[in-house]
Amino acid sequence: MTPAAQDQLTILCEQREELEAERLRIEKAYCLAVLDHIAAKIRAACPEAVYVSFAFYSSRTLDLHSILGAQPSPLGTCPELWDNRGGEDEDPLDCIADQIEFDIQTALAPHQSPAWASVRRNTASDGNSWLLELPPTDRAVRVAQLVREHHPDATAVVVDGRAAGGRVIEIIEGVSEDGTEIRTARRRWTAECDDTLTRLVGQMFALPALADQHLVSAHGQYAHPYPYGTRTSDQVRLLPLPPSP
Repeated sequence: MTPAAQDQLTILCEQREELEAERLRIEKAYCLAVLDHIAAKIRAACPEAVYVSFAFYSSRTLDLHSILGAQPSPLGTCPELWDNRGGEDEDPLDCIADQIEFDIQTALAPHQSPAWASVRRNTASDGNSWLLELPPTDRAVRVAQLVREHHPDATAVVVDGRAAGGRVIEIIEGVSEDGTEIRTARRRWTAECDDTLTRLVGQMFALPALADQHLVSAHGQYAHPYPYGTRTSDQVRLLPLPPSP
């Protein structure tokens, strides 16, 4: 192979990798956008909806089972608000059942879909039964609520898009008397809360509109250790928390 041909091959390989990375970013954003779209339709028909119950198969298809409400207690079961497998009374969800099934299937079709982070096994049912937690109507507001349950004075969080999609790595709790920000990396929340925050922040990174709206550049303030020193990353962002209502 001539040097010119080798150079051309190298350039094309780099371009192909860049295009594949961009395709994956768009695919992830599309999956979440589809999920947000159908979640809004479900809530319009059933405001108390929290979970979608379904069976999932190796063919990456699913059967829609039901819509469930919030779990009333740690030991309680989620109330069934609508059953797709039969019911005598007509319900607004009946009219969009096929669309719910199709859109949830679309959102979960790619193996790397970030929508899978919202899925868990339905422990209240035997066999092939899964629960998809519907995304909050406003992810930034929900993140603020979760953070302030454990850090009431928090005004912002520093998030790392490289860590599990969007892990919170630091909390900013206002300003001290000398004008410097009060920062802590000691997160007081539970592992379950951390998983929820990571999922929500990861979705904000994946959705360009939310990333542009809420994730602010850290301006190289945060350096992380690497095998040969430290360096900054544009995936480390500042997320100002919306004010409490």
